[in-house]
Amino acid sequence: MVEVAQELNMLEMGKRAKEAAFQLAAFSTEQKNQALLNIADALEANTESILAANKIDIQNAHDNGTDPIWIRDRIDLERRMPGIIRDVRNVVTLPDPVGTTFSENELEVGINVHKMRVPLGVLGVIYESRPNVTVDISTLALKTGNAVILRGGSDVLNTNLEVVRVLTEALIASGFPEDTMQYIASTDRKYVGEMLKMHDYIDMIIPRGGAGLHNFCRENSTIPVIIGGMGIVHLFVDESADLEKALPLIHNAKTQRPAVCNALDTLLVHENIAADFLPQVVEHLAASDVVFKAEEKALETVGDSDRVSPVAEGDFDTEWMGLTLNLKVVSDVDEAIDHIRAHTTFHSDGILSQNAEQAAYFLNRVDSAAVFWNASTRFNDGSALGLGAEVAISTQKLHARGPMALEELTTYKWVIKGDYTARP
Repeated sequence: MVEVAQELNMLEMGKRAKEAAFQLAAFSTEQKNQALLNIADALEANTESILAANKIDIQNAHDNGTDPIWIRDRIDLERRMPGIIRDVRNVVTLPDPVGTTFSENELEVGINVHKMRVPLGVLGVIYESRPNVTVDISTLALKTGNAVILRGGSDVLNTNLEVVRVLTEALIASGFPEDTMQYIASTDRKYVGEMLKMHDYIDMIIPRGGAGLHNFCRENSTIPVIIGGMGIVHLFVDESADLEKALPLIHNAKTQRPAVCNALDTLLVHENIAADFLPQVVEHLAASDVVFKAEEKALETVGDSDRVSPVAEGDFDTEWMGLTLNLKVVSDVDEAIDHIRAHTTFHSDGILSQNAEQAAYFLNRVDSAAVFWNASTRFNDGSALGLGAEVAISTQKLHARGPMALEELTTYKWVIKGDYTARP
């Protein structure tokens, strides 16, 4: 068991993070990439100690009655360590956005104007479970020259502190400021409240967790907050869909990792194929322990059984984070779109259809951060989309939307060049 900090000076952490962010501007892409390679090597060399700490958190979760699906998807790192290390090395191969220029313009008055990408500065990230996020955020922040203050969940504290130890030692050995990455090593929630008021030192707050965490941050922060990570996810199966291919795709979207934000929550099926297709869905997914909540028409189609029950009030507004799937029969694409509009969290929504015109209509009308045509919603992920990793999946419209990777961790400044040019 790790030793937890008793008292923290959050303002001092903020000052050190701001100074580290200033120093990071002097490091080249080559230096940052070498540090990332060193981090990957350190994670590999310390996998045993990380997994030993992780086993403590897993046992604590079991002792506390945590859902085994949650433990598998949100706490257990054993299966994921090779992928985590691989993602760090993949970040090295990605272009560094810092310093790139765009929107260049030569004006008649004799000045050259362009925009240049620069780091955001200091990121404050608050997250629940998922200790892999500690690595994802730290490495993406390093690549983009941002300092970061992290506050993870109490259920993975042992794992996070061991990961932070490994990352910090690798950073220092690479010649980077120790305060490039800082971790709030306390389970006391008062530090979250203090963190949200540190607008003099933190430039952006990124919460990763449930609706309660996001609402708390939005209502209490004096710092801009990126909202995302909550996904009530829909798939609409159009009457033209290839039903044989649709079944394994739906199975993937629901069961591959059911406790993550891009897992399927509600399946909408066109009434012309419901009688044939919905019983197949139930049979196919029931073999993977999925249970179903069916609205009236869907219930008439599949029947009430030990695996199927009527939809209750609030079910369509529930992010299940487990092996529960809502079923609804709709008359056409417009009813599907209307249902999504009524229950959306603007995260991940898709259509299965062989009709390109119908699919285009759906993709244009559904205003989610990621929309899908004949693809699993599980692809709404930074690594899966070739971004290396992500710090969050934003469902808002300002600054960033969808997986937030390297470019989304930068802003820009205007650069104006003249020849001692005065404004006429």
